[in-house]
Amino acid sequence: MLSFLPGPVRGVISLLLYVINTIFWTVVLLLVALLKLLIPVTAWRKLCSKVMHAIGGIWILFNNCNMRLINKIRWDVRLSDNLKSNEWYLVIANHQSWVDILVLQKIFYRKIPFLKFFLKKELIWVPVLGLAWWALDYPFLERSSATYKDLETTRKACDKFKTIPVSIMNFVEGTRFTIEKQRKQGSPHSHLLKPKAGGIAFVLAAMGEQLHSILDVTIAYPQGAKSFWAFLCGEVNDIKVRVESLPIDRELSADYFQNRESRHQFRNWLNTLWAGKDKRMENLLS
Repeated sequence: MLSFLPGPVRGVISLLLYVINTIFWTVVLLLVALLKLLIPVTAWRKLCSKVMHAIGGIWILFNNCNMRLINKIRWDVRLSDNLKSNEWYLVIANHQSWVDILVLQKIFYRKIPFLKFFLKKELIWVPVLGLAWWALDYPFLERSSATYKDLETTRKACDKFKTIPVSIMNFVEGTRFTIEKQRKQGSPHSHLLKPKAGGIAFVLAAMGEQLHSILDVTIAYPQGAKSFWAFLCGEVNDIKVRVESLPIDRELSADYFQNRESRHQFRNWLNTLWAGKDKRMENLLS
């Protein structure tokens, strides 16, 4: 534990460790991805995908070690004991900071399959990480709204996800929460933006039969959501997470894109879920 060091010093050390860890495992990942591309045999490509997921898991393990070494965090996490690493899950969560991704990877490490995020297309240009996300078949969407092109991308990604257990992660608000965005949206929630239904509706329609359950994650920072640099410098000392496992209603999203009434019902379900999450956030922050 290096918490005795000044914040900026810890930030530099932590950032260097994250960068070195990411670059090293991305190089290994890309070598396996190249082998996967060169040999067009289904069994071989499936094996390569499993190896790449294992590499991603090792990357997360070292990130978790980095977090413990640099940051002194009080974790308050409650989640189901029935999670399995060989099932398929849809994970939904509120979004406040890039730190959310590290939090999710930590709390679900070795409890559920490797997390696959829906990413904005522009993020493919993020140095090193963009290549890693591409190699791991993360779906890149044109924008946060569910356009036809986005839905086609989601469908193709879901087809790939059917061969190996994965956890499909979606930040339902589509962007990080800020007071300015909340006011501009006219969000009825105190701590959340309005949820976007299209992406998760399509995942449920495409993979509803295969998904084990929905994991509804609420992440709260009692000291306030901080920037990634502030996190690296040790300014985030208290993180609370609640995870609720929700059963999947196979008919809830079946006709979302064809039937107006089904679309209305699904949005009502999601809005009700989000209203409950907002109350949960209020309790966690107080």
